[in-house]
Amino acid sequence: MPVAEPVVSLSIAGRMLAEFEEQAPLTRKFLERLPEDKYTWKPHPKSLTAGQLAYHLAFVPGSVALAAAKNPAPAPDFNALFIQPASRQVVLEKFEESIATVRELLPRFEDPAMFETWRLMAGERELVAMPRGKFVREIMLCHWYQHRGQFSVYLRILDVPVPSTWGPSADERPAGM
Repeated sequence: MPVAEPVVSLSIAGRMLAEFEEQAPLTRKFLERLPEDKYTWKPHPKSLTAGQLAYHLAFVPGSVALAAAKNPAPAPDFNALFIQPASRQVVLEKFEESIATVRELLPRFEDPAMFETWRLMAGERELVAMPRGKFVREIMLCHWYQHRGQFSVYLRILDVPVPSTWGPSADERPAGM
């Protein structure tokens, strides 16, 4: 009879970091596949360019960790969140910086801090008030996954093989399947 491994209790931030560490390499695969000559392409006039969306994917986790570390946090210039990068190198450098920021800051949040009300402010006006853990979960992870799904559609339209994530894509199977 197999011996069950002991259950290790991780903090809320520890569980989020573990999930992030699983997802970061998958996101990198998406970013690496965008052809250099398609960074200014967009599927519709109202859409972001492929490069802007790639940069946003690279930028989001670290920017959320930085914002979560401030309370209250000043609202970002939302128009400046969608930078047009010049190359894959720029995107991947931002991604590495973002990963390092998450690894540095997220473990600092003990469970009571994750339940604390976190606020986003535009001057004296409160834009958002929610538990810090909810902000990190919804924006650093869920928002990130939503944009990665959006990016997969860009890759599909560009006829670039879409990486597998939680399961197979039409182009590849996850390792071990």
